[in-house]
Amino acid sequence: MAEKKLKPGFTTGAAAAAAAKAALMALLTCQPPKQVEIRFLTGETKIIPVHDLDTHSNSSASAVVIKDAGDDPDITHKAKIGAKVTLKPASPEVIITGGRGVGTVTKPGLEVQVGEPAINSGPRQMIEESVFQAYNQLCLPFRHQVFVEVFVPKGEELAKKTLNRRLGILGGISILGTTGIVRPLSHDAYIATIKSGIAVARANGSQTLVFTTGRRSERYAQGFFKEFRPEAFIQTGDFFKAGLDAVKTHPGIREVIYTVFFGKAVKMALGYEHTHAAKSELTLKTLARWAGKITGDQALTRQIQECNTARHAFSYIYPGVPALLDLVGNKARGHAMGFAGDEVNIRVIILDFEGNIAFDSDLNEPG
Repeated sequence: MAEKKLKPGFTTGAAAAAAAKAALMALLTCQPPKQVEIRFLTGETKIIPVHDLDTHSNSSASAVVIKDAGDDPDITHKAKIGAKVTLKPASPEVIITGGRGVGTVTKPGLEVQVGEPAINSGPRQMIEESVFQAYNQLCLPFRHQVFVEVFVPKGEELAKKTLNRRLGILGGISILGTTGIVRPLSHDAYIATIKSGIAVARANGSQTLVFTTGRRSERYAQGFFKEFRPEAFIQTGDFFKAGLDAVKTHPGIREVIYTVFFGKAVKMALGYEHTHAAKSELTLKTLARWAGKITGDQALTRQIQECNTARHAFSYIYPGVPALLDLVGNKARGHAMGFAGDEVNIRVIILDFEGNIAFDSDLNEPG
């Protein structure tokens, strides 16, 4: 059976651009459009339906579109993204602001300056171009001062499901998008979030970062390192190499403490740049081989090889076979050091499944 082709979508920035164009078209033509065509920053175009449109006066209108992330899982999928456009008889320019549901940047380190609405440069460019396209499409000269206020009706509620507060983005979501297109299962958005988190942490004085792979490991790590600022904790997901690559762009970062569960640690020990659940069979075979080499215990080797998950294998290894746990932890640290470079110290902590420290490379360095 042929693999299903995943449907691409469009970003919150593209949605805002489409809403702005729809509101502007309504003002320029006195006819509310049912759909608008926008151009992504790649040069591709897309027809986007207009969900709602309200003309407030001869010089002001608002439009809303429904953000469609395609087949990519996204917190803002199906969210309403709007733009209020106001025209003034002044020198032609486009002025973009954030309204209700759009976050405000309160910490340095992000692309957007402190005090500004969290609307990144890609969306700003798309909004400006959508304004120009509206005038060109109608063969009209660009003759107004065009105010575009982006708003997200449920933005504050959506923001609670993101890491915005930690990044210092308060009051709503960010309006994002590099090109305007959401590529299904693209890693770009997650890596961009990691990079933003690191930039904010460094800009706020953090020299040590605590990397975790998700909320659960982060929660335990925050209990161990209560002295660190909240922004020092970075969820890197499966992006082992990409997270450490991002660290190298911030020379002031001196240490990364990687706090992980055993399954991720084994994949890190194998040098996988991305530690997704794939290749688990190969992972367990390698772990079994290491067990045999260290202990000479053929029964243990078979038990590990026959396990379905690394969690299951961990039950045979901890606490009874500390040498194997040390091997995994120190191999993981070695690969992390290779990705991070010579300027960054790496500390690896492996948690048991109750959140206790089973291995700490600061205490279990190879002798």
